[in-house]
Amino acid sequence: MATQSLVGTKNRAGQMVADPWELLHTAERTPSFFTGSEVIKEAVRRANCDVMIAYPITPQSEAAALIGELFAEGFIGDYFRGESEFAVMSQCAGAAFGGARVFTTTAGPGTMRAMENFPMWAGARLPIQMIVTCRGINSPLSIQPDTLEISYLLNTGMLVWHAETAQDFYDWILKGYIVSEEPDVHLPLALCCDGFFVTHTKDMVNLTPADQCLPPYDPYRSPVPCMDMECPPVRMMRDPFVMKSNYISYATHASWQQEVWAAIERSRKHAIRWLDGLIEVENPDADILIVSSGTAVSQGREAKCLLEDDGIDIGIVKIKTLRPWPAEEIREATRKAKHIIVPEFNVTGWLAKEIRATIPDAGRVLAGPHVCGGMTMPPEIIAADIKKRLGIQSESLAGRGS
Repeated sequence: MATQSLVGTKNRAGQMVADPWELLHTAERTPSFFTGSEVIKEAVRRANCDVMIAYPITPQSEAAALIGELFAEGFIGDYFRGESEFAVMSQCAGAAFGGARVFTTTAGPGTMRAMENFPMWAGARLPIQMIVTCRGINSPLSIQPDTLEISYLLNTGMLVWHAETAQDFYDWILKGYIVSEEPDVHLPLALCCDGFFVTHTKDMVNLTPADQCLPPYDPYRSPVPCMDMECPPVRMMRDPFVMKSNYISYATHASWQQEVWAAIERSRKHAIRWLDGLIEVENPDADILIVSSGTAVSQGREAKCLLEDDGIDIGIVKIKTLRPWPAEEIREATRKAKHIIVPEFNVTGWLAKEIRATIPDAGRVLAGPHVCGGMTMPPEIIAADIKKRLGIQSESLAGRGS
């Protein structure tokens, strides 16, 4: 974040620049009944953003349009529509190279079309925040929720967080800028949610004061030079390294990729502080744990209630950050579990694969249930899979899950 010297001053919209910790932890909050898209708008209102670049693709289009209203009201320095999703992400890079705090949104095929940009963002150490409102990417196309696109983001060098609720979304947009702009991090953030389940449903969200905002971004705290009239955009390409086939070229590129991933690891301490840990654990001593991220956590909570009515003890592990990956925390949380259930809104089970690669005795992990292509996941499906794992007969739910 910017130095504290600006705290107490006002920004272009007349908001008072607040101390980030006080804004998010001690400032009085107002309960508000909003959709997730409206929550994105309200978070951006308080984020002191310089540039928002948009391109319409469901289900993020509503949030992008609402942020356009913020531009008209003077809360964002510049706002425009790109020519395509790829163009948007390229233009975001240009704005960030110039020292702007940048915000954008995307979803599904838009994320995939723009994918080339994300490793470039990370390699250029651009702390752009991108909201990913996950939807189907397969053909035949679906605009319904599906988290498959997250699996493609995990190896780009971006920070990747997965919000469960609209309240997560609100807080994490603001906290995301704080973490990603730390000089020892300075990486882009993909803040993901399950489209429609979060973006288009209403929930009660506690909002910080609208007349207060984050300190502005200070690009000169970046670990690499900010592009200005005295510093041309050579931070990405230095000719002797780019064009040569020799040891120095290889070592330069290899060491920089390692540095990007080291920066993800350095974000860990900041994310732990601001998110109150990388995971959230409920009833860790239970023999059966439901481990998930996003709205699958909410469905797991409902399944827990159903199973406890039948006398089955259940614990919950909510994973907040996927990059950095909370390996030690997951190993500790699952240490006593005999069965680990990983419900997911995608067909491949990427989260279960990550967990299996993390813990000892990975045979404890049940990858599923899976729903995909926009199907809902009734908690009865999770409960039925757990009962099946325990050898308990339950009513069949034909045609749902896997």
